[in-house]
Amino acid sequence: MSLTTATRSETTKQFTTAMWWVLAIVLAVYIAFTAGVLAFVFAASSSGSLPGGAPTLPEDGLAPVLYSTASSVGYVFPLLIGTLMVTSEFRHKTLTSTFLATPRRGLVLSAKIVVGIVMGVVFGIVGIVAAVGVSAGILAGFGLDTALGDAETWALLGRMLVASVLWVLIGIGVGALVRNQVGAIVGVLVFTQFLEPVGRAAASFVEDLGPVVQYLPGAASDALVGASVFTSMPGASAGELEWWVGGLVLLGYALVLVVLGNVVSWRRDVS
Repeated sequence: MSLTTATRSETTKQFTTAMWWVLAIVLAVYIAFTAGVLAFVFAASSSGSLPGGAPTLPEDGLAPVLYSTASSVGYVFPLLIGTLMVTSEFRHKTLTSTFLATPRRGLVLSAKIVVGIVMGVVFGIVGIVAAVGVSAGILAGFGLDTALGDAETWALLGRMLVASVLWVLIGIGVGALVRNQVGAIVGVLVFTQFLEPVGRAAASFVEDLGPVVQYLPGAASDALVGASVFTSMPGASAGELEWWVGGLVLLGYALVLVVLGNVVSWRRDVS
């Protein structure tokens, strides 16, 4: 079986289930709500509309920070879809028939990577549309610049798509390495929603942690995108990585996890 045939089979397998579009809908709602709340608060502050003499935020750079919520907050969704693309086969025991149809296991994994790239683009577009649509509308309502006419804004959106693709590939690597679906999902959520945020928060108070924390996957993703609501907060530890370095670091995570998953777990017997 060729890579084209294996990819076609994998595409059918992924897009004929409800998993991808359910997660896409949840992503859209989650990002739209988060971006909407932040946009309203930030725009009200920037325009001096908040009561009680609240401090005024600068308008410059506000739009990119709000648009980046699709990646800085929503990156866990492409990560999860990548993980589920692999672990669901172990859980539902469909991998046995897949390997019988395509004995070349590396070909199967390559097909998942190709489809994962497509999934990353889809989830990236969903997140970007949700974040930009809501944020730009609120900014315009307050009479603030949406920055949609700036080339740098569109470059930022393009980097967000790249980050989404890389997160799916990281998820595929995690799924190939950790066969148990519950264990993989719990591990992903614990790391992304607890361990790394705590480490990045601690770096704001412990100076020596900064050079280490900036190489964590979430921090590298923010560096790749070039804007993040987390690094824009007062007192936050801003990453020092260039956008292309952040992209290489995130790509490195994806490559290492996929290779380890292929060598350590993917080639083992399945029942």
